[in-house]
Amino acid sequence: MTYLEYFLYQRCAVLWVNRKLPSYLGPSVTQLLHLFILVAVNSMVLLALSILLGKTLWGLGSNVSTIEGWEIERHHSNLRRARTLGGYLTALDGSRIRVDHQEYPWDIGILSNICQGMGTWNPISWLSPFAYSPTVQSGLSFEHNGIEDPSKPWPPPDPDRMFRSYKRQAGDAFTQPMDIESFKERQAADMQRYVHGEHLVRRKPFADRYRQPIIAPKAEDDYAVTDGDDDEDEPGYGSDEGEEAWATKEGERLADFGVDEDIEFYDEDDVPLAELIRRRQELR
Repeated sequence: MTYLEYFLYQRCAVLWVNRKLPSYLGPSVTQLLHLFILVAVNSMVLLALSILLGKTLWGLGSNVSTIEGWEIERHHSNLRRARTLGGYLTALDGSRIRVDHQEYPWDIGILSNICQGMGTWNPISWLSPFAYSPTVQSGLSFEHNGIEDPSKPWPPPDPDRMFRSYKRQAGDAFTQPMDIESFKERQAADMQRYVHGEHLVRRKPFADRYRQPIIAPKAEDDYAVTDGDDDEDEPGYGSDEGEEAWATKEGERLADFGVDEDIEFYDEDDVPLAELIRRRQELR
């Protein structure tokens, strides 16, 4: 594309230098139209490929894939939310989870990252189409940079994506009344999870659940301390939707790439039994 752009530039330069000559000395309208289309299409494709190449080289040098970059941005968004709530976030089961800052563990230096991504320390093999491909086993283990404790998991725990913990009650399982009225009350409560009998009711957004201001102590090790205007350009959540509207700093969401975002926020214990049976029958 760059080579073609060079030749197109030469032809456009000749036309620009001779632009004041009579039109019958230059190319026809059809030729000018074709040249314009070639320049426009080739320039746009070259720009897109250049951006893709720059993004790939940046990811190779930092050892961060697109998914890992999203995980880092999501972690920073959770830290920003936890800073305003005393360093804790509420999980789906109501438990309070402390959110601590955690560094990305697989960034081991630019040169080491490139060599690890290319599979060899030999720069000649990077450009050789006949070089051997890395083994499958090499993609299962990575060198740790040692900044954080290797026992810490990555990505960091996200309260919005934790499973609900179900506590089994001790004693007889048949503790509910078996009369008709009690059954209808339980059935009505079960159907309240639906909107118009089709869709599940969503959880309240983060902004609604924490609408009331929370005053947290400002300690040295507490995330309640704000850092001024450092949150203006950070990726995160929509102003009125909370974690359900999480997006990257480019405004991209998982739904833009075909990912079902609802599955992260709803567990099977929220789905009525009749709906689960219906889904299972449809799969058959």
